[in-house]
Amino acid sequence: MRSLSLVVVVLVAACGGSGSHGQSVCDNVVPPPAQCMTQCDPAPGAPSTCPGGYHCTPDGLCDAFCSQGGNECGDGYRCTPDGNCVGNDECIGLECQIVDCAKQGMPATTISGTVFAPNGTLPLYGIDVYVPNTPLGPPVAGAICDRCGTTLPGFPLSPTRTDEAGHFTLQNVPAGTNVPVVIQSGKWRRTITIPTVNKCTDNALAAADTHLPKNKAEGDIPKIAITTGSADALECLIRKLGVDASEITSGSGTGQVHLYSGNGVDKIQGGGNLADAQTLWGSVNTLKPYDIVILSCEGSQNPDTKSQTDLDAMKAYADLGGRVFASHWHNIWIEGSTQDQNMRQKPAVWAATGPGTGVATWNNASTTFNEDDTIDEISNPKGMSFATWMLNVGGSTTRDAIPVTEGKQTATGIVANRAERWVYWKSGNDEFPQNFQFTTPLEAPADQRCGKVVFSDMHVASGSSSPNGGTFPTSCSNAGLTPQEKALAFMFFDIASCVQPPIF
Repeated sequence: MRSLSLVVVVLVAACGGSGSHGQSVCDNVVPPPAQCMTQCDPAPGAPSTCPGGYHCTPDGLCDAFCSQGGNECGDGYRCTPDGNCVGNDECIGLECQIVDCAKQGMPATTISGTVFAPNGTLPLYGIDVYVPNTPLGPPVAGAICDRCGTTLPGFPLSPTRTDEAGHFTLQNVPAGTNVPVVIQSGKWRRTITIPTVNKCTDNALAAADTHLPKNKAEGDIPKIAITTGSADALECLIRKLGVDASEITSGSGTGQVHLYSGNGVDKIQGGGNLADAQTLWGSVNTLKPYDIVILSCEGSQNPDTKSQTDLDAMKAYADLGGRVFASHWHNIWIEGSTQDQNMRQKPAVWAATGPGTGVATWNNASTTFNEDDTIDEISNPKGMSFATWMLNVGGSTTRDAIPVTEGKQTATGIVANRAERWVYWKSGNDEFPQNFQFTTPLEAPADQRCGKVVFSDMHVASGSSSPNGGTFPTSCSNAGLTPQEKALAFMFFDIASCVQPPIF
């Protein structure tokens, strides 16, 4: 098929006809509300003389706007994207191009394909795919509260999500020319246009057209901050996942991914020195422009570079909707710290309300091992899909087993009803958490939380290095993704998705 192109989505007008509003607050009401008797000028561009919440109908009367999901229209009617009521049997926009193939004894019109990471080779699970029925505005910048259940933008038609092989099939889609399709996870979003969708058959998309954007020209990429560390190289994982080099810059650069020096790589090729990580996490105001903050292991907790003000700022950032991915030794943000060089105690900012000691228990042993980790299919609501996906992408050869190089152990357990354990290392009779996640603010009811925090003792361990004084990207290995990098990739794209209540 012809290659697809990025487009600005322009959709046809509602096909309900001029003045077709279905049932509204002005219909069949005796006497009608005063607003419904108000005369107005329906001419395009005429100043509105209707009260707030009302609009001028083609017959020159003020009628109420309706809201998506509201009940203003009454039974048998629904609200259109432009705030009018139409009957449930009336089509709007691209809906009018959906063909009832069953009446012709034929299969439905479908669009199918596989969604990949920006590198075009790693299939992704849980990515939203749909046909938009209104133009899409840009995502809201910075950390926001994004709970699952919120309607996807663009009044979606035939929405679905990719399975554990990254595959999707959109059912009963519009047929015709220049049909838009959106692939999205959180603020990762790409809109492609299919030149021709043939009716009553499957329209398969080429793999080259269905990867998440690798640069701004291809779509929207979350704003990501990464702090480097002497013992880890998470900045190199982003590069392996296919984000263009032009999008990985210093904090003052124009890329979507900003690097900060946290006792690791402190220069970027062609971009000069990186700002110190303390300039990032020193205030919630410097954190909240970012959708995701990734903290690479520094080799120790380094409590002298993380004041109580910093810890409080990171908590405030996550609580308002930010996403935090903390690698080994960055448990200081979750656990707190015994003391810094001035013998000052730093209490845990994510402490339990009432009895309890936060979201996890710790011994900070930093034991190093080279054994399999185990995927927890019970504590993690996505555990079964995670395990299946790892088999499909070659991250596991035995279900639930992840081969690990230089695994670390600092956490001893998670606090019941506080966090979800995703991966653990079994040593004798002990099961030490390797990766766990919790939603924030912890003080809020589970269905009212906005942010996510992931802790990982699983280093990148792929031959990449992040030496103090090193330069990105010459510090990065060009080898393929290791099993533990694939596991981290699953969590990386998942952390960008909407916040769903925990299973406990």
